[in-house]
Amino acid sequence: MTVWDSLLKIVTATGNALAGVVEAVRTLFEGDPETRRRVAFSVAMIALSAKMAKADGIVSEAEVAAFRDIFKFPADQAKNVARLYNLARQDVAGFEAYAEKMASLCASCERNCPILEDIVDGLFHIAASDGVVHEKEFAFLLRVAEIFRMDEARFQRIMARHVHAEGRDPYQVLGVSPKDDFAEIRKRYRVLVSENHPDMLVARGVPEEFHAIATDRMAALNAAYEAIERERRAA
Repeated sequence: MTVWDSLLKIVTATGNALAGVVEAVRTLFEGDPETRRRVAFSVAMIALSAKMAKADGIVSEAEVAAFRDIFKFPADQAKNVARLYNLARQDVAGFEAYAEKMASLCASCERNCPILEDIVDGLFHIAASDGVVHEKEFAFLLRVAEIFRMDEARFQRIMARHVHAEGRDPYQVLGVSPKDDFAEIRKRYRVLVSENHPDMLVARGVPEEFHAIATDRMAALNAAYEAIERERRAA
């Protein structure tokens, strides 16, 4: 069963209540944790993207393009994705209550849950697609990260990949300091590359259809490391 078949099953079973969609993820796939993780990620990205668009009040063409860049859904599933997106936008429930429900689906509700970080990363990708993360979008992202129990350092590292008016700070992207020895920076870079390898994303429940997020992330990590390496060699 594909992610999109699973989403269709959820939307068909839950009618017009977003809370019902979230609960369906928990119950319909109780005996299939792998599918549950994949569907939970998909639902979270679609619905929270919709909530963020509503919070900002403006949906630009660039944001729509970024949404489609992340969501590589088949043409015959467009109506199902649009139905869930519109359901989230129209739902009277606040995004905070919904984010809390999604956080509860993380394997053990631990701090810095990797799949919840993937969701925040994808939301940043959409928010920054028009060249700037607006004030209301940033407040939305910050609050979602808090609900997801993401620590400030990780949030700052994700933000550094997407918000860089004067160019990306390679040290912030890798979560290291200019004072760090290059051997430590290289070690940190290798850990990040290992954690964000496509196989690792699959293992933690990120569907293959959403790997544009990982591609952008890896490109930013590689560029940051190469920039620091050039700087150290020049010095």
